[in-house]
Amino acid sequence: MSKGPLATLKVIEFSGLGPAPLVGQLLADLGADVVTIDREFAPADKTDINRRGKRSVVLNLKSDAGLSAARLLVAQGDVVIEGFRPGVMERLGLGPDACPDTVIYARMTGWGQDGPWSHTAGHDINYLALTGALHAMGDGGAPPVPPMNLVADYGGGTMFLIFGVLAAVIERGVSGKGQVVDAAMVDGVPAMMGLIYGMLAQGTWSEQRAQNWLDGAAPFYRCYTCADGKFVSVGALEPQFYAILLEKLHMPAEYAVTQNDRSTWAERTREFAEIFVRQSRDAWADLFEGTDACIAPVLTFSEAANHLHMAARKNLVRPDDVLQSATAPRFSRFNPSASQPVTGKGAETQSILEGLGLSAGEIAAASKKTP
Repeated sequence: MSKGPLATLKVIEFSGLGPAPLVGQLLADLGADVVTIDREFAPADKTDINRRGKRSVVLNLKSDAGLSAARLLVAQGDVVIEGFRPGVMERLGLGPDACPDTVIYARMTGWGQDGPWSHTAGHDINYLALTGALHAMGDGGAPPVPPMNLVADYGGGTMFLIFGVLAAVIERGVSGKGQVVDAAMVDGVPAMMGLIYGMLAQGTWSEQRAQNWLDGAAPFYRCYTCADGKFVSVGALEPQFYAILLEKLHMPAEYAVTQNDRSTWAERTREFAEIFVRQSRDAWADLFEGTDACIAPVLTFSEAANHLHMAARKNLVRPDDVLQSATAPRFSRFNPSASQPVTGKGAETQSILEGLGLSAGEIAAASKKTP
């Protein structure tokens, strides 16, 4: 079995929170050797899913010995990942200028490495707010609703840093040189919004919330409450799919003619709501099973693992009884492990530092807290 398409990639990750650790996890899922530099020793926590597949070394970066070990470790890596505010790594003497010129230095922030707000604290909701995307989410008569932290942190952040890292790896194969990858969530979120910007330019997207195709206003693209208080999702955007939806719900076929007439949307939404509330979520799911009406039950996290499609693909697994994703995406010549281990913080300190040629005394000095 292949170790994965990234088996030759050596990654050094400075331990943090949020989107940067997920970058390391996803690279490790695909076979990269990811070493996390942690601040203190701690036992393994099987619920800390973002640590799966990684090795860990504890270094005291406030000591000369710890900094020296970190520099040695970085010098042996292909990629460095850090998610601190701009300037933090430079003050430690571990910024890009301290690395060999072959290292790809991957930086994750919300605001970016420069700009008036670059040193200001923030979270997903703030980054999403500044891009305009948050304003478009939620009911029209209420404040915007944040989509958990999936869009800015993990969509505009994690995924764009991975994209940048792998692009830099390809370019290094040509130039022989590494470079800094600056992944800012306020850059990544707009980059995902080409469709919306296009509709804005065409005049087909309103900046008023809940007035558009994809924001819950359209009766054929929203969720409805069922008889049991659960929900179904309806995504019948295309006319041929909308026609099937109307047929299965025994609604007039001529409604298809006015599908995109916004003046009909409020009344159609009311009609759909009155129909969907008559049966349970699972009854509707059974009725639409195998059709192209684009109907799916809205499942909880725990229900998702048992759905017939999700279960068939085995894309949710339970190593150590902790529900989590299997490796994604899939490869024809790579059969990933569904349960890479989560080791304790510092569990590989001895072996990693011995591999750098450090003596027992030097290892103790590098990983011990300063009094």
